[in-house]
Amino acid sequence: MSTLETKIESLIFCSPKPIKVTDIIRAFSESESKKYNEEEIYSSLKKLKEKYIKSDFSFEIIESGGGYQFLTKNDFSRLNEILLKQQSRRRLSISALETLSIIAYKQPVTKSEIEKIRGVNCDYTIQKLLDKELISIDGKSDKVGRPLIYSTSDKFMDYFGINNLDQLPTIKDFQKEENSIGDEEEV
Repeated sequence: MSTLETKIESLIFCSPKPIKVTDIIRAFSESESKKYNEEEIYSSLKKLKEKYIKSDFSFEIIESGGGYQFLTKNDFSRLNEILLKQQSRRRLSISALETLSIIAYKQPVTKSEIEKIRGVNCDYTIQKLLDKELISIDGKSDKVGRPLIYSTSDKFMDYFGINNLDQLPTIKDFQKEENSIGDEEEV
């Protein structure tokens, strides 16, 4: 393995969130005398991904949230799920998930638009989503009172394991086929 791959591996490992190729290049430009281009970085990332795909490793490099990070392989998901369930006390509430889904599908959106859809006040929920950095304030609307505009953040993408909003499920994904007869379990 080349020195470049080892250095990229180190950056991925120490980054608290998915690291983007531009961030890798920027880190090298400040610490190295040699400059690396995107093609070299992507080539090294490909080699690293191939390295960790082997069964010798319990983790792999995944592209998520527009960057790269180490994640455990699916074979260990049940075991890890149990551990995380035991450790997690800070899950998203139903109201937070409802509010977050409205923001994800309708963004950019104002608080009043969210409240119109949900039918309840969303001050507390929006503040909690801002605290968790799952949403961000993207400016002010031109509407009367100039309300704040909310959108999802990169952390939202990472939290749900998607790279862009096109990967969000659509209504079609939840609809049952009209031509089917009986339950799928009966087949």
